[in-house]
Formats: sequence, structure tokens, C-alpha cells
Amino acid sequence: MVALFFDSKRIPEHSFLNTNHPTIAKIDLGAIQRNTERICAHCKSAEVMAVVKADAYGHGAVRVVDAVLNGGASRLAVAHLREALALRQAGVNVPIQVFGGFFKEQLRSFSEADLEFSIGNDEQIEWLTGFVVQRNIRPQVHIKFDTGMGRIGFPWQAAERVLAKLKYAPFHFIGLMTHFATSDEKNKDFAKKQLERFKHIITSASKIGLKFDYIHAANSGAILDMPKAHFNLVRPGVILYGNYPSQETSESIHLEPAMSLHSKIMQIKHMQAGEPVSYGATWQADRATVVAVVPIGYADGYLRGLSGKMHAMINGRRVPQIGRVCMDLTMFDLGPEAKDQVGDEVILLGSDGQNAVVMQEFCQALDTIPYEITCQISKRVPRIYTRD
Repeated sequence: MVALFFDSKRIPEHSFLNTNHPTIAKIDLGAIQRNTERICAHCKSAEVMAVVKADAYGHGAVRVVDAVLNGGASRLAVAHLREALALRQAGVNVPIQVFGGFFKEQLRSFSEADLEFSIGNDEQIEWLTGFVVQRNIRPQVHIKFDTGMGRIGFPWQAAERVLAKLKYAPFHFIGLMTHFATSDEKNKDFAKKQLERFKHIITSASKIGLKFDYIHAANSGAILDMPKAHFNLVRPGVILYGNYPSQETSESIHLEPAMSLHSKIMQIKHMQAGEPVSYGATWQADRATVVAVVPIGYADGYLRGLSGKMHAMINGRRVPQIGRVCMDLTMFDLGPEAKDQVGDEVILLGSDGQNAVVMQEFCQALDTIPYEITCQISKRVPRIYTRD
């Protein structure tokens, strides 16, 4: 009979689990800590809730937590229960809010892990009330109002009804919150309208004697450009990792990018004029040249949409990416006089101290935002942590 399992004890010490992978993402924890310190200084009296959802935007949440806490953050936030439980299992014991709400069947796990609830609809009030009455506990909750984002949260128009319903609920009200839809855009008119709606909700809560430990609304864009939205708690996400939310925000906080992407030349190809490279033969050499084959592709998060639009740094110079990006391999034109060799470093994102390939080049090539670029670097790419 063929065994359908493997015994981990039989894996050799120098196995595939310990391979020296040529393609890596370097994560500078020192940069993340310094970014957090600058955010704290910028926001003055407001506490900082570091957003580490999506595995800290692809940077590795468990390792990032120490950096943001050492930088002055006092609380953490994630999107889903599973992310919060992973942090608890890693020994993280600071307050954690789960932004994405909850389902009835998750109540026990939330309670046992001492997580903070986000409540945004009447069903969640009923579920949680029934659960805590049975167990005689007092959960910590954040009440979320939708002031214009159009996602989860109570409608802002229903604020008085909702607050009256909550007044005698058996909860500890940790936070009252909303989320901005356009704080990262140059035109802040709609964000300002959302802020005014939220202020009306705060006033309504105060009138009926409903008190919250924290009032929070400011995401990264609002932290940078909307000081009136800081209240006593802010929620930085992308700026922790050294990237601005968009090209339309200010750069009122100096940020250091934390992630760089590196690989090595796997093979050198000497191409003649007219010879094609990669699927579809979309690129053909216009002269004799040298091509580097690099072990990174769209399965690693270096997406096919980057084909023909990017450069990499090799031995101090920028070289163009050519042909279609493959699942596992990508090619670069080194030029006819190239002396580069197999094993030479390739910087796909980052700097060699003189020249750089920056995040905005990825964003422009893919018509996207920095969040997506770092989140899409796959788990196949090892994260190597430094404190530069």
C-alpha cells in the first residue's frame, strides 16, 4: 500500500524546508519601527492602532508586530478572526480589533482569544447579546458607522436608533468608528462630508450618555492630510510599511520603504538579432545582445501585467525587462557588451545605494496602488528580516 502521508521526522535536516532560495523579499524592521515613531509624533496625542491585516500587507505580521509596538503603537488591527488567532498563537498579547466583523459561529473563538469585536449591523448586536448574557461576560466592542464608504457598518442616517438600542447593551464600548472613502485623493470634499456625518454621530452618542474609550476614523490618507480626523486613535496601514496611499496625498510624514525584492541571474543567453524571447514571441532582439534569465515570475507576485514595462538593477545599472513574464521566470536585456555572470544579484524593487527601482514604477505599470503590490508577493518568496 502506498502511504498517503509523510513523517516530518524523516525529512533530512538540509531539506527543501531549508533551501537557499535565490528570490527573496527583504523586510527592514528598523524602517517599520521608524515609520511608526514618525506617525506617533505626527499624530501627537492620538494613540496608534497598527493595521497588520493581510499578513502585515505582505510583510509578515508576526515579525512586524514587535517593530510597530517598539515604535510606539499601543494596539493592533486585523481583518479576520483567523489573522487575529495567528497573532495570539504567536504570543501577541496586546489589544487586537478585528475590522471585518463576525459571524455567530465565531463568537466563542473571539471570546476565548480576548479579541475586540467590530459591530456594524443589528444581527451582530443580537448574536453578541445572547452570547454574553448566557456566559455573564462583558465583551469589548467597536461600533462602526458607514458614513459613505458603502461597505460594512450601520447607516449613518440610522445613528440615533442604533445608539439608543446600544445604550443598555451588556458591552464595554471600546470604540466608535468610521472609514473614509476618499482620504487618499487630492479632493477631500467627500471625506470632509463623511467627517461631518461622523461628528454628528459622536454628538448623538454624547447626548444619550453613551461613552466610548476611543473615537477613530483616520486611515493612512487621513493621518497624512486630515488632522481634524485624528481624534484619540488613528489607524495607519500602508504608511507603516513606507508607502504613501497614492500620489495625491501629501508626504507630511517622511517614510522609509520596508520591502525590497531581490533575485539572482540564473542563466545568461547570447541572442542574435531577430531571435525572440518568451511566450508569444512578443519581443525580438533588434541587435545581438545578452539576456539574463531570472527565477521570478507571476507565481511569486511579479505579475504578467508588468511585461515590457519594468526595469531591474543589475551591477549598478537599470536594465529593461523583455518578453512576457512567465510563471517562474523573467528575462532582462543586459545589452550587447554585458559582462554580468550567473549568480549576480538582481534588484527588482529597491535601491543599490545609487540607483533604484521604486514602488511607483510598479503602480504605474499595473495602474494600481502600493497595497496591492506588497500583498501580492506570494508566500513562495521567503521574507528575510533585517534592522538597517
